[in-house]
Amino acid sequence: MKQVSIVYCKPCGDLERAEAAAGAVKEKLGVSVSLTPGTGGIFEVRIGANVVTKREKGHFPDTPEIVAAVAGALKAR
Repeated sequence: MKQVSIVYCKPCGDLERAEAAAGAVKEKLGVSVSLTPGTGGIFEVRIGANVVTKREKGHFPDTPEIVAAVAGALKAR
């Protein structure tokens, strides 16, 4: 199985949001998620090198959306 990771913007204060999403993915899907600090407003959820959901202009994925995106991507494999 490919590694699931969340790259979050450390200066933006997104660590708490990333931790909450990682915890929900672990609880609901049984998959561990690594957290990687970044900059520049980044918030991307990745499986391997593939981005499954991310922050875009006007939209920030919430925890249920992140869990659903990871579940869908894992099921498609």
